Amino acid sequence: MAFIEERLPTTIDWGGSFAEAHSVQVVPTSNGNEYRSLKHPFVRLSYDISYKRDIDFVRDRILDLYSRANGMYRGFRVKDVKDYTTNNYNQAPTAFDQPLIKSATGVYQLVRWYGDSDDPTCARRLIRKPVAGTTLFSVAGVAHPSSQWSVDTTTGLITCAANKVRNITAISIAASAVVTVGAHTFVTGNSVAFSGVVGMTEINGLRALVTAFTGTTITVDIDSTAFTPYVSNGTVQTQPIDGEDIAGGCEFDIPCRFDSDLGGAFSDWGTIAASGIRIIELLNP
Repeated sequence: MAFIEERLPTTIDWGGSFAEAHSVQVVPTSNGNEYRSLKHPFVRLSYDISYKRDIDFVRDRILDLYSRANGMYRGFRVKDVKDYTTNNYNQAPTAFDQPLIKSATGVYQLVRWYGDSDDPTCARRLIRKPVAGTTLFSVAGVAHPSSQWSVDTTTGLITCAANKVRNITAISIAASAVVTVGAHTFVTGNSVAFSGVVGMTEINGLRALVTAFTGTTITVDIDSTAFTPYVSNGTVQTQPIDGEDIAGGCEFDIPCRFDSDLGGAFSDWGTIAASGIRIIELLNP
């Protein structure tokens, strides 16, 4: 169903309340024990908020959004003022904040983990609505060149640029290794990774920037002077290889919908109080 890509106004009156729900089922037994099961690890936010503003503001910003959302039908963005970045709730995001989930080859989902991401029961939030212009992305512990990826701010998916991949036929022993790959499309500034090399196995798994190129070679920022001589085989490519750490960060909104009918009162001349507006997070916006 359609989603309204705009943010609920953050000028909320004091006195609003919030809840963070976890999908836990608790079954007590006759001997006083209990059994707990986690249905899913996703956190779910809900708010009970109020606005008291001039008639035009409430009508044009709140009532109008409610009407366009068909009440509880369509979702919209909400900034959770206590938790809106991937870096310690409200700090400026970095490219290394959170491990990402692989969605497909070269495609990764932004995530906010609340604990150890290696724990399958770790509480988490899939970031479906990153704020435009705030996303950062890293591969193998290094910020990835912006020309080699893009983010969809309506889904939170990061997609790497089309993979540039070539078979290796030679690697020099030098302060900046020269790699022979035949005709290619690599350019200066591309980030590339190595795998499957025989002989100079020390280069396998390394990633570096292309610093220069010719029609059949690329020079990379890797000092191979202490490496074993190259023998055969190997691949160099731009997209991540198996085993590389993939991480990212951003500011984010939370996709929500209205969870109650909207009511209010004419509190003063020219003013409307819209109170008890309940909104709830959409886990599948």
